Formats: sequence, C-alpha cells, structure tokens
Amino acid sequence: MTTINPWINFNGNAEEAFTFYKTIFGGDFKKIIRFKDIASPEFQVSDTDAEKIMLITLLIGTNTMLMANDVPAFMGKVNENENRSKISVTAESKEEASAIFAGLSMGGQVEVPMSDSPWGTYFGMLRDKYGIEWVVEFSL
Repeated sequence: MTTINPWINFNGNAEEAFTFYKTIFGGDFKKIIRFKDIASPEFQVSDTDAEKIMLITLLIGTNTMLMANDVPAFMGKVNENENRSKISVTAESKEEASAIFAGLSMGGQVEVPMSDSPWGTYFGMLRDKYGIEWVVEFSL
C-alpha cells in the first residue's frame, strides 16, 4: 500500500513546532537529525545552521509520519504566509476532530470553524501558529 507523508519546511523552529504537534497527536519522534550531524568536508555547515533540524519525523498512528526540516540560511526564508498547501487530518470521532482542531488552532487563526459540512462531514480549517494550514475532518 502506498503511503503519503507530509513534509513541511520551517524557518528555524521545526523542533518547536514538532514538540507542539506531538502534544496534539501523540506519537514518537522517529528521527531527529541536525545539520551538524551530516557536516563533512564536502557538505560544510555554518554555525548559524548547525543546530537547525535537517530532518525530524513524528510517527502518527501506525503508518503515517509528519516530516519536516529547517531551511538552511543560504537557501533563504520560507514565506509562511504563502504556504497554500494544507495537511488533511481524518479523525476517528467527532470528539477527536474537535480536540485536534482546538489544539492546532491554539495561537493560530481559524479559517473555517468546526461544523457539519454540506458534504456530510464534521469539518474545519485553520492556520496554526507556525503558518501551517490544516483541514480537520470526521466523516459522519
């Protein structure tokens, strides 16, 4: 079976964001690799980027990973207001959907409050405090 795992770019706060996401989704960090961990004569890492995250993965459920990295300084900043892709979360209950939505929206901006949708789901959209856009849904 094919699995799709979202990968997010951050401006130096990937570890902070993933610690926040772990409080909402649970799960375990499967990998945390910093740029200094992969430094070599062929791949030199600046002091500015040494502690930044090259790869972090959070296992959610049994087959899904949320993945991320910090963008190194030499590549420029990610424009968080232009991140128009959304991560879709399908909950197992209305209560779980509400809890996930409430957690992700703390410090963020609700775009569509959780409510029954015309297409027969319990649905909401938000941008979290890190600029990442989420869709949370439960099929009624």
